[in-house]
This record gives sequence, structure tokens and C-alpha cells, in this order.
Amino acid sequence: MKSIFHYSLLAAGLISAATLTGCKSSKKTAEKTVEKTPEKQVVVKTQDKSIVILYENDVHCAIDNYAKLAGLRDAVSDTAYAAIVSSGDFLQGGTAGAISKGKYIVDIMKSVEYDAVTLGNHEFDYKVPQMISLLNYLAAPVTCVNLKDKKTGRNVYVPFVLRKYGVKTVAFIGVTTPTARYTEEYAFLDKDGNETYELSEKNVYELLQNAVDKARSLGANYVIVLSHVGEDDNNTHIESHGMIANTVGIDAVLDGHTHSVVPTQYVPNKAGVNVLISQTGTKLANVGKLCIDKNGFITNELVPITAINKENATVRHTTDSIKALAQNFTSKHVGTSDYKLRILDDKGNQQIRMAETNAGDLVADAFRIIVGSNIGMTNGGGVRSEVNAGELKMGDIIDLLPYDNYLYEVEVEGSTIALLLTKCIQNLPLEDGDFPQVSGIKFDINAAAHQVSNIKILNPTTNQYEPIKMNGLYTIATTDYCITGGGFRGVLKDSKVTKTGLMIYSEALVEYISNNLNGHIGKEYAEPQGRINFIKK
Repeated sequence: MKSIFHYSLLAAGLISAATLTGCKSSKKTAEKTVEKTPEKQVVVKTQDKSIVILYENDVHCAIDNYAKLAGLRDAVSDTAYAAIVSSGDFLQGGTAGAISKGKYIVDIMKSVEYDAVTLGNHEFDYKVPQMISLLNYLAAPVTCVNLKDKKTGRNVYVPFVLRKYGVKTVAFIGVTTPTARYTEEYAFLDKDGNETYELSEKNVYELLQNAVDKARSLGANYVIVLSHVGEDDNNTHIESHGMIANTVGIDAVLDGHTHSVVPTQYVPNKAGVNVLISQTGTKLANVGKLCIDKNGFITNELVPITAINKENATVRHTTDSIKALAQNFTSKHVGTSDYKLRILDDKGNQQIRMAETNAGDLVADAFRIIVGSNIGMTNGGGVRSEVNAGELKMGDIIDLLPYDNYLYEVEVEGSTIALLLTKCIQNLPLEDGDFPQVSGIKFDINAAAHQVSNIKILNPTTNQYEPIKMNGLYTIATTDYCITGGGFRGVLKDSKVTKTGLMIYSEALVEYISNNLNGHIGKEYAEPQGRINFIKK
């Protein structure tokens, strides 16, 4: 039988928890007799089958692909011990998550039967209490070394999970990017604005090493890190390559967060030993397949989801049932569009995170006009999917704007706007979820110098753009995510709020299309409208 060991933090310190029986059966492990001396024999157990760990990251509600993920596990199980793990960002990012506040996603993942999962930053989108409630229902072990309850000082989730496959034990250690503490700041606060949970930042590498050492001491033969950290540098300077470089004893890092496609890469650890690292991309376009053979040799590959021809019937039934439940809502007619609403460039890069797009223009216009503000702004990371030309249904709008974000209005000085724009273009030419899509404002960007200039604000009376007044007051319609420290580098965090909780941001877009555009998106949104101009000096 496959078994699971939970390892938890209790008041007296770190102790191992009880063993729970898993649901997958396996053949009896092989044994061989080795003659140690003529007088005495010892029985040495050897692994009879390989261990295959299937992994994913940043699925973001791509629910149709879970049945194939489980189908691949079923196929592998005929000849190997098979496991499925997640490196986070599954609760949010699409219609099924948005309309159920994550519940539908947990229903599907529960039917998949995960061996271990860690937290992505978007698991916090519905706030920590809702996340905890959902993951309790998931019935799979959750691991995270760096999320703590500030009241008790204890870990919210176990720092690692031990799983036994045949005679070998695998430890799964979860790590979540500390940047979530800033990008989803509201999730960590109570109703009075007090911080009730924290993501450890400065000592992440130390916490990880402690978990590795303890897992090894409890018999782990292999240590696999489920990392929702990513390889890009950030304001916390915690990234997946740094995790490897500052630790020893890790066999592989299954990474996430940056949506990169990394089939197999090796990074030297603190002792100079190469450690495998991989990432599958996003939306389950690929399934990671890490193989530990009977002799302990580790190999890895990414399997395109299109290459998997088997589905798990139970998971498919769950997925189809949820799609049927959502159908009445998602099939509602919203309008039509003559043009594709784009967030990607021709190479598949997230253009909305580094330049103006027609989808960004549309969303920002909806914010500004529906709220009645001087300016409309959305962070590029809040606009998630493209919408094809033709009929627009509610499901298309939710896929475009899937988060549980509410529209707010803040009043700021022109100097604050200039600061916001400057801070949010500092990562160019790299993609950045804080890159602003705007309405009622125009500006120039010198990407090489990371400078913003020639900022102009639309005068609603004359319908002309006029130079910004640095000491003038302007209103901005944006989401609560962007004013509570999550987006726009926290620049709007302490701004004066003039309108609160008006409606969910997807509802604002529906109202704008239905009432202001008479249900038809025409030629004015055929291309980006020239609000953001790139210059060279």
C-alpha cells in the first residue's frame, strides 16, 4: 500500500504525525538475500518499480486538462509508483474559479487525488480563511515552509510531507513566493487592517534547509521541492535558483509562478552538486514527468497535454458536471465584437504586461466611464485571457477578468500618478503584471532609460489631452487589489478613497459593453489607441 506521513508543527516543537493510508495499491516489494558472513544472512529490500512524479504549476482553472493529467497517472501506474503534485496557482484565473470562489476547482482536484500541493500567490485571492476552508476540503496534504499564523507563531501548513512508494520515501517540501505578501496584501489582514498571517521572507532559505534536514532525518530517500517562487529576481530577492544555491540535500525543484517552460535545467547547490529544476508553463499545456528509477537515477521530461490520449473517467465526470453547473451563467449573451481582444503579441508573449493592447484599452475605458473618474487604470496582470471576435458571452468576460476584484476610486495628486507610472515600467522590456493599461491619460516611455514623460490627462469638457499638473488632484478608477498594496507597486495604498466596492471589475466591463457601446465593440478597439507611446532618446 502507498502511505503518507504528515509532519506538523505543534506547540512543543517539530514532531512527526500519524501515518495515513493512501488509496493506490502496489505490488509487494522484491527482496533479495545477501550473504554478509558465512554465519549470518541479512535481508536487503530493493525497489521493485520506478517512482514517477507527475507535476503541474499555474493551471489557473484550465479545468478540461485535469482528466488527462489523471489519465496519464493511471497509465503510468501499470508499471511504476505514480504520484501527482502541484506547485500552486490553481484556485483562480478562469471562470470556474471566479464564479465559485475556488470551490469548483477544489472539487475537481479532489477527484484527481493529489499526493501533495503547495500554495501559489493566487491561492490567497479569496483571503486566507477562505483558502484554508477550501484546502481542508481538498483532502490532499498541503505543504508550505513559510506561511505562519501571527497569533500563534506556528506554520499554517506542514513544512513537508513524506510519501512512501515501495520501500523508498519521498519528501515534498512546499515554498511560496514571499512577494504574495505584497501583491495580495489584503489577504493577510483582518477586517481592522491588522496583519494576521505572514509569509516569511528573509529566512526562506534557512526554513527550507531546516525542512530538508528534518525530512532526511526521518528517512526521506529523495527530497523534492514544490516551489511557487520562479526564477526571476524580485523585490524580496527570493527566487528558485537562489533556493538551490543556498541549500544542500534537495534532489529536484518543481518550480512555478513565472509561467516559464523549463523542461530540464541543472543549478549547482551550496556544495556544488547539480540539482534538477523544471517548470511546465501554465494552463496545463504540459505535464511534468519526473522519474526516479529503481537504482535512484532521476530523469525528467515535459509531456504536452495534446500528446496524452487517456482520460480518467471520474475526473472527466466531475469536470463535465461543473461545466454544466456553470453553463447557465457563462452562456449569457453580452454582445458582439468585430475584433479579437488581444493580450498577447504574435509570438505569444504577454503584451499586456509590457505595452498597450486593445483589451487593456477596453477594460480601462470601462473603469473610467462606469465609475465617472478622470482616469481608468488596470494592472496588466489582472487581464488574463484573449477573447475572439464574434459573440461575447459572460464566460468570455469572466475569462478575461476572472478575479474577485471590486472597483474603487481614489483621489491622488499628479505627482503620485507620475510616480506610479515610473515604478510600473521599471522591468521593461520584461513582462510585468503591474504594467498599467490606461484610459483618460497618455504618456511616453523611454524603455531603455526606464523613464516616463509627456504625461497628459483628458479634459472631459474639451475632450482634449492636457499636460498633467503635478500638484493637481485627479481621480482614478481601479480595483481594490491595486489600492490595497497588491498592484501598482503599492503606490496607491495610502491614497484617499472616494468610492468603494462599486461592483466586481468584470461586471463593470459587461455594463460598459451593454450600455455604453450598445452591445457592440467596433473599430475604435480594432487596435491599441496610442495612449502609451514608446520613444527613443
